[in-house]
Amino acid sequence: MITRFSNKRIASILGVLPENDSLFDDEVDNYSFPAKQTMRLKKVMGFEKHSLSKPDTTVSDLALYGINHMLDNNWIKKDDIGAVVVVSLCPDHFVPHISNIIHGELGLSSDVFCMDIPQGCCGYLMGLFQSFMLIDHMTDKKVLLVNGDVLSHIVSHRDRNDFPLIGDAATITVVEQTEEENDIYFELNSDGTQREALIVPAGGFRTPANDETSEMKDQGDGNYRSLNNLHMDGTAIFNFVQTKVPEMIKSALARNALSVDDIDYYFFHQPNRFMLIKLAERIGIPEDKIPVNLVENYGNPSGCSIPLVMALNASEALMRDTYRCCLSAFGSGLAWGSMIMKIGRLNNIAIIRSNL
Repeated sequence: MITRFSNKRIASILGVLPENDSLFDDEVDNYSFPAKQTMRLKKVMGFEKHSLSKPDTTVSDLALYGINHMLDNNWIKKDDIGAVVVVSLCPDHFVPHISNIIHGELGLSSDVFCMDIPQGCCGYLMGLFQSFMLIDHMTDKKVLLVNGDVLSHIVSHRDRNDFPLIGDAATITVVEQTEEENDIYFELNSDGTQREALIVPAGGFRTPANDETSEMKDQGDGNYRSLNNLHMDGTAIFNFVQTKVPEMIKSALARNALSVDDIDYYFFHQPNRFMLIKLAERIGIPEDKIPVNLVENYGNPSGCSIPLVMALNASEALMRDTYRCCLSAFGSGLAWGSMIMKIGRLNNIAIIRSNL
């Protein structure tokens, strides 16, 4: 799907991270690989530390912590909220949705629209897409876009392929109308034939969790996990990203009569440093225009990665001025997408820590 929007802006971004950081060096003994071999991955992939929530922490906990911070510091008022859109792969419950939980805990008006979107890596772009559509039907109201995941709860701590990457987080983005003509280009793609490249095999209605699905097994490559754990086929994902994403970005630039150098910032989903560097090389993106440092600081927080990498690397710039940005995400689904828009002169942008 390719479409365009106008007269929309990102007003504020807040990232919420657990205060607990787990160091990669402390996790080496969890894996059934020689320590020297495991440590070689640290530099290549950008493994340093990742933010992990407590076992009983949910996405709504992180989101409400952040939204209350925004309310307390006058980032937004309750009466300004016209919709709550939550994008997550980690529901508090099958029913009710996270957006309804947030609505109830905040005591929002009954005419506030609530919806959840079950998406992962591409979740920020899909959330913005939905928010931009909703804002067209609101008068003087804003959309509260919440992205959040606590995927560390379903990743095996003995799986070296997946556990060092994962970070828990929530982000809250305020989306609003603007009188400025801000042309926004969107492209979203899906390929469900490759859906098993990133999957939690059990726990849903297709294969309910039970004692058998909970059994930890050697996967034949030295990694241990159960069918209840997240599994990523790293080779398949890498090949998918390196093939599909460069084509998409080059096409998006051409459709907008832009060159690679015309973009001020490339804010991409953050799977790992190695994949991002290879991706930048294929597209020809200068190193100083594409941050690749989220995994080493917080881990890969799924759909939260784009707003977090913006806050981590460009908060002062995005408060001060406006920049032409290319946002791109890719992963579970499999799905991939891009957005080109001017972002800046934000009201607020920050990252805070919680004890959750």
